This record gives sequence, C-alpha cells and structure tokens, in this order.
Amino acid sequence: MNLTFCLQCYTHTHTHTHTHTHTGQCPDKKKKIPLQTALLLPVKMEDKENSGDTSDSRYNKLICQEELNTDEHPIYSNQEKQQVSMTMMTSGSSLSRYKVLAVSLAVFAVILLTADIGLGVYYSRLTDGQHIIMDISSEVARLQVTYNAVIQRRDEAKKQLAKEISEEQLTKWELEHQTRRSKDYEKQINKIQTEIATLKSHIPMMREGCRHCLPGWTFMNSLCYYFAFSDTMPLKSWQDARQFCKKQGADLAVIDSREKNLAISDLIYNYYDPSKNIYQSGFWIGLRDVEEEGVWKWPDGQRLTEGYWNDGEPNNQGNEDCAAAYPRSNPFKSWNDAPCNYDLKWICEMAPRVTSL
Repeated sequence: MNLTFCLQCYTHTHTHTHTHTHTGQCPDKKKKIPLQTALLLPVKMEDKENSGDTSDSRYNKLICQEELNTDEHPIYSNQEKQQVSMTMMTSGSSLSRYKVLAVSLAVFAVILLTADIGLGVYYSRLTDGQHIIMDISSEVARLQVTYNAVIQRRDEAKKQLAKEISEEQLTKWELEHQTRRSKDYEKQINKIQTEIATLKSHIPMMREGCRHCLPGWTFMNSLCYYFAFSDTMPLKSWQDARQFCKKQGADLAVIDSREKNLAISDLIYNYYDPSKNIYQSGFWIGLRDVEEEGVWKWPDGQRLTEGYWNDGEPNNQGNEDCAAAYPRSNPFKSWNDAPCNYDLKWICEMAPRVTSL
C-alpha cells in the first residue's frame, strides 16, 4: 500500500502541552508524494520576525513536491531516489540496533559466564569447606570418644586409688592394733616370767623347810626385801639407810643379776607417784665408789660387773659417790649416782628365816 502526503499543505504545530496538530490538504495542482518520502524531507526554517505565532516552539512548513525539483534540494529530485534513501536509512538503523543488541547479548553472556565461574568457584570452595567441616566434625567426634574413654579410665583409677588408700589406712590401723597387742603380750610375758622366777625361788624353800620374811618385808628371788614406801617415814642418807637395814639383820640391796634388777625396778615403778619429783623418789642401794672414783663396789666388797645406769650416769657431779635406783619405765636405765648425804628412800635385803614345820 502506497501512502501519499501533500508536502505543501502540511503544517506541524507543537505546543508546550505536547499536543500535536497535523493538518494536510493538498490541492489537485500539487503533486502528492509518498508519506515515507515526506517524513524524510528537511524543513525550511522561516525567520521568527515574519511569524506572528507567539508560541515558544514553532515548526515551519514543509515544502511540496514542486519545490523538491529546485537546486536547493537536488537529492530529492525524483521518487526513486527518495525511496532508495529511505530504504538505506531504515536498513542502517536496523543494523545498528542489531549490533547494539548483539553487543548487549555478548556482554550479558560474558556477565553470565563470569557469574557462573564465580558461582562454580564459590560452590567449589563451599564444598571444600563442607568437606573440611565434616573432617573436623569426624575428628572432634573421635577426640570426644577418646576423651570420654580417658575420663572413664581416670575415674576408675581414682576409685582404685581411693580403695587402695582405704585399705592402706585399714592396714595401718591393724598394724597399730597388733603393735599394741604385741606390747601387751610382752608385758604379760614379763609378768609371767617374773611370776615363774618367784615360784622358782620358792622351790629351795620348800626343799629346806618353811622360810618366811619379817612383817612388812617382800619375798622375791628367794630373798626378803624391805622397801621404804611409806611417806610417814623420813628420808635418810645412804649411811643412815644402811644402819636401818643392819638393825633389822639386813643390808642395803645388792642388785647383781638381771632378774633382781627387773623385779626391783618393776616394783618401785608400780609404787611411783608421778606427781612427785622423780629425783626425790629414788631408793638407795648398796653400791658406792668412795674408796676409788669410778670403781663401784657392793657392801661385801664385790666389784660391780653389770650396771643399769641411766644415760650420762654415773657422772660424779657434785661428789656423787653413792648409787640409787629410780622408778623408770626402762629398767635397764634406772640407776643414778648421787651425793651420799642426799636424803632418799632405801631398799634392804636379807635372806628369809627358816622355821620348823
């Protein structure tokens, strides 16, 4: 279909409100041209002074076909040229749009490719991260199992240690108990041995006849002993104590055997009053070194062969020439030397008297 348009009579008015008014009437004498050609014709500007239109924007008249034949517009001399020109312009515009579209698509494809590569890298890293997390989780789970096993073994070791400590404590208590029992047994053994020795001492008496001691005397080891235990009796020096014994037909005690020492030490220790000073609780025995310092002799002149001195004794401190037995728990450390004029208790000894049956 061919559209024609009168160029001479076409007027285009443009107002501010963007309302377009198109009028086109062409007289018969004017030649009609195709609309496509008319749209490509240049406009001829007229001076503003010759126009009475006060509008801000004015569009001048388009010239008609006859004016196209003038020298001013040689390119539009015929219809064929107009159609070729219009076709070339339309093809060029379409080609430009295709190029722009192709470039846009290429850019978009590059963007998509870049995004795809980025997403691939991100996904790869994310996958690697997930693998690492899974490996870490597996390692944590393995360590947790190991930790739980170690904790369980530790708790079992603690229980075993507590059990062994309890058993050790029980063993200590049992050892202490057995030690006390052993000491008790030792005391009982010593007591039994003393009783046996006493009974043995009675055997000669029974063979030789009935023997007895004076009232207030004690029969031990086949001998009679007098212990000045009474607090009503005044203390005496070594010499006065010996005179007391002699008046009774006796003499100060001679402790020349282990059995005698054990029996006498046990007896005076049992009568000892701990509230009193031990150095005032000693008992004179018949031993001194008045003739020669360091040479201890009994009343019968026999030298001492075995003494039961306390640690550091005898030391002859202050002219100590006489010996005394003291109430100590260790009977083998019961002797001290003391000044002979010092007042102490005493022990007398004599043989028992024989009476006829």
